[in-house]
Amino acid sequence: MTPDILLERDGPIATVTLFNPDKLNAVTAAMWRRLRLVMDDLSADDSLRCVVLRGESGAFAAGGDIDEFVTLRDTFEKAQVYHGEWVAGALQAVAECRHPTVAAIVGPCIGGGLEIAAACDLRIAGAGAKFGAPIMKLGFPMYAGELAGLLALAGPAVVLEILLEGRILSAREAYEKRLLTRVVADTEVRAEAMATARRIAAGAPLVARQHKQLVRRLTAATNALSATELRDNFAFLESDDYREGLAAFFDKRPPNFTGT
Repeated sequence: MTPDILLERDGPIATVTLFNPDKLNAVTAAMWRRLRLVMDDLSADDSLRCVVLRGESGAFAAGGDIDEFVTLRDTFEKAQVYHGEWVAGALQAVAECRHPTVAAIVGPCIGGGLEIAAACDLRIAGAGAKFGAPIMKLGFPMYAGELAGLLALAGPAVVLEILLEGRILSAREAYEKRLLTRVVADTEVRAEAMATARRIAAGAPLVARQHKQLVRRLTAATNALSATELRDNFAFLESDDYREGLAAFFDKRPPNFTGT
């Protein structure tokens, strides 16, 4: 099965599905690029009133496809395109969609999956869903353009807990830390997400779009990173720890980091 971004329409509600079931919907580079295009097209559709984002089968998304990291982001130039254009572009398209967005989350919602969910307006999760971004075990940091959305949602204390400990959170704990809108039984996630979408669709669409715009403007970050700071975000590519982190992942063993 070829990884893809699937799209369905039910009247004024669109459902976007992350489709890579063989890898728990890990998001490939091609999927990041297509997600941006799909969300841009949906945003421009005035007949639409709500977008539901979900993962295929029993997962939302287990992060980015790490198999691609050794070829598609092994240099500064490639990493800048991968994260600065493909990933950040897709997340921005989700966040800036003119229509309200609802993430329907079951199973793993990790790394890039958590970033996509954080870019949505509402997040409805099953009780068995799992959340986190244990990239400290892989030896690289979260890109600033991806970190911003998570930071705006959960705040610095929660984000640092997630990134520094690398711990995987239960749905209940994620809800308590303001990462989720509500938690329901795993079997009820899709129905609750669609019921939420229908409630949104029953409201005035111009008002919903204006509320989204106002909230984004009122909570916008005021301090932009310099070009040097953005470049430093990719310093990990030259570190021994990054090479060790990837090697340990592929070897299925604990990493041995040295700080070099």
